[in-house]
Amino acid sequence: MKIFTVLYDKCITWAKHKYASTYLALLTFCESIFFPIPPDVMLAPMVLARPHKAWWLASLTSISSVLGGIVGYLLGAYLYEPVVLPFIEMMGYQSKFATITSYFNEYGVWIVFLAGFTPIPYKIFTVSAGMLSMAFFPFLIASAVGRSMRFFLVAGILYWGGEKMEHKIRQYVDIIGWIVIALIVTFIVYKQFN
Repeated sequence: MKIFTVLYDKCITWAKHKYASTYLALLTFCESIFFPIPPDVMLAPMVLARPHKAWWLASLTSISSVLGGIVGYLLGAYLYEPVVLPFIEMMGYQSKFATITSYFNEYGVWIVFLAGFTPIPYKIFTVSAGMLSMAFFPFLIASAVGRSMRFFLVAGILYWGGEKMEHKIRQYVDIIGWIVIALIVTFIVYKQFN
């Protein structure tokens, strides 16, 4: 079944849309606050579709992400009790939140940098930083550096990989897609029984 190849081709087509940059900025902004899908899934095909705009797209993604991170920080700082805490309780995330709090206590601003650069959900750390009253300026610097490094790395790999990289991705996208699905299902089953 070539489901992921069809989706990949659609993403490349959407990446050429005249409003694609606006959609990328909105997706990235929302991902830093609440949205579950990382912006890399839109940034990557856009860089492949328009390699001459790779650095501009990486900059747009970085700036949008940091702006969303600021909103997440403010939500945590000013709306923790009326909005964030009920959501944590409703979702049963109390133990995860306790773990995150211990990370902040142990690693400080470095945990924000790490969350910004890696696939760790950045949104959790933006809201937590505000709720835990982390100093805003170090939060902002760690976010800007971590997010920029991540998105410029993605753009750079695809820019320098070029058409050859695009053909390799398209060739293996179905295998990668099914592996990701299998990992997600395995994780869900594991969480249900533990």
